[in-house]
Amino acid sequence: MKDTDLDFIHRFIPPDSNAKESELTLLLLHGTGGNEDDLIPLGKELAPNASILSVRGKVLENGMPRFFRRLEEGVFDIEDLKIRTDELAEFIVKSSSAYMFDSESLIAVGYSNGANIAASLLLRRPEILAGAILFRAMVPFIPTVMPDLSKKSIILLEGLYDPIVSKAEAESLLEIFTKTQSSVTLKWQNSGHNLTQEDIVAAKNWLESNSDL
Repeated sequence: MKDTDLDFIHRFIPPDSNAKESELTLLLLHGTGGNEDDLIPLGKELAPNASILSVRGKVLENGMPRFFRRLEEGVFDIEDLKIRTDELAEFIVKSSSAYMFDSESLIAVGYSNGANIAASLLLRRPEILAGAILFRAMVPFIPTVMPDLSKKSIILLEGLYDPIVSKAEAESLLEIFTKTQSSVTLKWQNSGHNLTQEDIVAAKNWLESNSDL
């Protein structure tokens, strides 16, 4: 199903009618230059019985969709990020009502720019997500007051040879989420910024071990 009546171009895919019942919904958030179709195969592989809400970023950078502006590589427009985070949060609330999925069982699956805005959602609008799978995420911003994420579970999947996200950057994000009291795991992958089969296996294992979300 496609619906442009809500604030973002997106796709919502309910579970297959023959699938085992699941309350889980995956929020799929693409990387720079992607769209709402990119991560759907990944979402179906991670959780075949889940509903899927896949969203296209509104911001264009040289014609490529993103979820928020950046000033240059690795330097975010923080004010725009916060505005876009709130916009996305409100869209999710409306989508939950429109598509009748349980907003308390919503797991973000974000890659690169999508992972960054998912991290921002956790830090700025913690009521929106139950947890997150963040592929190649950076620190979106440093909160002045750390939110209480003690009921949230998060996995950071970072590449050892990533030219965009440094080891120090990934460890800073881990430190921030640790301070929020979330259940957070950092797993290093033998890769760069690209996604690999190793990522998919790790994410699927994490989802299965957090089936109570």
